[in-house]
Amino acid sequence: MKVVRLPAIHHDGNMVLVSGTMASVVIDAGTSWYQALQVERLKGQLGERTLDRVLLTSRRFPVSGAAKHLFEAFPGVTVHVHPEGQAALAAGDFFTTWANRYDSDMPSVSTDPIEDGELIPLGDGEIHALALPGHSVDGMGYHMPTLKTVVVGALVPRADRPTRWDLPTGSLPDVVASLQRLRQLDVEALVPLQGPAIRGRQHVLDVLDRHLAFFNEAVERDGMTPSAWPRPAATALWLTPPSPWPLEEREDVT
Repeated sequence: MKVVRLPAIHHDGNMVLVSGTMASVVIDAGTSWYQALQVERLKGQLGERTLDRVLLTSRRFPVSGAAKHLFEAFPGVTVHVHPEGQAALAAGDFFTTWANRYDSDMPSVSTDPIEDGELIPLGDGEIHALALPGHSVDGMGYHMPTLKTVVVGALVPRADRPTRWDLPTGSLPDVVASLQRLRQLDVEALVPLQGPAIRGRQHVLDVLDRHLAFFNEAVERDGMTPSAWPRPAATALWLTPPSPWPLEEREDVT
């Protein structure tokens, strides 16, 4: 099984192409701004293989905006999102997808549901779907146990940026529960919304613990962010610490 992260462009989220002996899927599609380029990037990686599925980590525009274009560009491909996100994508809802904050329309796309615990066989491996609500009610992660890797989308925007829970359908207690669920997995790499993968078992635990500590403190503050933190940009799916959180990987001590 081969995994290729196609780095985020501008506001886009990372696209992750996962190819096995039986099938190939891409996790997340990016915004509609660079949709033609995204198709070319995928075709360059796929070669003669076909794309079978588009798996979305949520309805948010930075990961779902180009889903319709991928659906039209790859014959036979199906687009999958948690059932809570299907109506928004079918209607082209530019509010809960956050597309309106990017001054963009939300291209409507028909989707198939993907549920917690669903398995996507690829031949020489499989992807396990994980419900990870919090940033949005339809948040999903995609776990590849043989590679000890999870693609988590906006639940972890980057190692140094905590997610927002104040966007439509967000929930702070769900953020905490989803991060705790991730922490229980045997994982050696997390692919966040943007930026490089978070690699190394200890590094993954350090990042999750740092995020959990912040969100647990936010629960104690009744959902208020620290007064010293800057107001997030209109397009931001994350909060930005005034003092940067570390990005470097620590040596594994287990």
